[in-house]
Amino acid sequence: MIPAIVLVVIAYLIGSLSSAVIVCKALGLPDPRTQGSKNPGTTNVLRIGGKTAALITLLGDALKGFLPVFVAQIIGIHGMIVGVIALAAILGHIYPVFFKFEGGKGVATSFGALIALSPISGILALATWFLMVIIFRYSSLAALTAALIAPIFTLIFGKLAYVLPVIAISAIIVWRHIDNIQRLKAGTETKINI
Repeated sequence: MIPAIVLVVIAYLIGSLSSAVIVCKALGLPDPRTQGSKNPGTTNVLRIGGKTAALITLLGDALKGFLPVFVAQIIGIHGMIVGVIALAAILGHIYPVFFKFEGGKGVATSFGALIALSPISGILALATWFLMVIIFRYSSLAALTAALIAPIFTLIFGKLAYVLPVIAISAIIVWRHIDNIQRLKAGTETKINI
């Protein structure tokens, strides 16, 4: 039990490392919390810093979700606690202790965690996101669609113990996108340039 608790704390701390802020600072770009949508996430970094900065941010955020879950599985932690470790990494991203608890929406970190929990489910959710972005060019709509279908993929291709944590992750993603949902309804949501 102690290794699991330690990993939950470590996952939260890893999640708290804001890839967007770190990447923008390293590349001499403006702080993403003060520019564009003011969200420290991949889509905002794409808007203010371009594709390379966004790709590095995406990979960094995905690794924050992937690594703690992968390590937990390697050292023999199983069952729902692995899903709790994934949730801790995502909550760290959303409420980072190192950045005044002002984080992103958790999408890339969730994809990373989901790929570690259930590779097929994660890949299918990511493919859903890409398909929605290509068709509609709304990152938020793509994230919402992938989040809503992820529990179904996990139920079919993953472990039953991971379904509830993935439902919780999906609910968090939807909740973090409430403003985007309102803008999508109003037709004012910003499209991304792919």
